[in-house]
Amino acid sequence: MSKPVIGILLGAILGAVDGLTAWFTPAVRDQLGGIVIGSTIKGIIAGIAIGFFAKKFHSLPIGILFGLVVGALLAYLTALMQGGYYFEIILPGTMVGLIVGFATQKYGKTPVTANT
Repeated sequence: MSKPVIGILLGAILGAVDGLTAWFTPAVRDQLGGIVIGSTIKGIIAGIAIGFFAKKFHSLPIGILFGLVVGALLAYLTALMQGGYYFEIILPGTMVGLIVGFATQKYGKTPVTANT
């Protein structure tokens, strides 16, 4: 599977799990559906960016760092829009980016180019 596809799939799955962590914040439980959808979209966006970065740069440490930064940035922007719950949003969002960054570099296949 290509690096962008792994990024998108894993980003969507982990984004949904990230959204489900809102269950542990009783004040927002009534908004859980919207949070899961928003977190899934955030995970897909992160997965696309990280996947294409991994396709271009073939370095595990740099890929992990890029994933960490993308996840943290998207989570921070989400927390700013919510006006609160910074720790509850930024920590899992950053972890999603870190895991997707690792997985795309480690397990994604780089297309083979023919030498002509």
